[in-house]
Amino acid sequence: MTEKRMSRWYFGGLASCGAACCTHPLDLIKVHLQTQQEVQKRMVGMAIHVMKNDGVLALYNGLSASLCRQMSYSLTRFAIYETVRDMMGSTNKGPMPFYQKVLLGAFGGFTGGFVGTPADMVNVRMQNDMKLPPELRRNYKHAFDGLFRVFREEGLRKLFSGASMASSRGAMVTVGQLACYDQAKQLVLGTGMMGDNILTHFLSSFIAGGCATFLCQPLDVMKTRLMNSKGEYTGVTHCLRETARLGPMAFYKGLVPAGIRLVPQTVLTFIFLEQLKKHFGIRIIS
Repeated sequence: MTEKRMSRWYFGGLASCGAACCTHPLDLIKVHLQTQQEVQKRMVGMAIHVMKNDGVLALYNGLSASLCRQMSYSLTRFAIYETVRDMMGSTNKGPMPFYQKVLLGAFGGFTGGFVGTPADMVNVRMQNDMKLPPELRRNYKHAFDGLFRVFREEGLRKLFSGASMASSRGAMVTVGQLACYDQAKQLVLGTGMMGDNILTHFLSSFIAGGCATFLCQPLDVMKTRLMNSKGEYTGVTHCLRETARLGPMAFYKGLVPAGIRLVPQTVLTFIFLEQLKKHFGIRIIS
């Protein structure tokens, strides 16, 4: 008899929250870089600028919204992906083909992106607030205050501003992270050179993080611009045209900090997830 552990449906949300606590400053700098109309500061310069003007703790502006987003967006996409994958894996008596993992990841990420849009929008606004003049700052106290005020002052529809971009990005990130992680881990274990240990989890998640960064960066830039807008864009197409005017590389603005944030976040998420699964997962005896 052999024993293995299966993930519980909420482990993905918890693991993502743990990773977000470690990588939030990088996420904040990425948002600042993406919302520049012209390139004025690079990553290190922007970090120094934020700390000099608002203090070190300003790097954690919007953390409550980031955690709220992970418990909506990431929890949903992990729950859908892992539940269906484990169900189909037990039925087929083997791992899913890669194309099925991609389709399942896209569906789970699209759904999670839509569910997490309100928290994501408040997260972007709270992170970018310090760049605005004092009279234009929104000054949300925390994530729930931001959600309530947007609903009260701007209506329910505004809470889902940028939902199409967030959902599309969620689909691409989930394909890059979950589907590529599973496939990379399967290939690494298939070589027989490495066991199911933390080194394998690190290598597989590092590959997945690189794939996710490359796939989602153009959509991430569009989503950030739409969510942070004050009515200057009439829709996704208008935002696309205005961003394209800045040149093709405008869609990859903030690529380095995005990669520096997303790759470690992916690595930490899957390491936390595997440890949760190992110590608190559902025991399966076969």
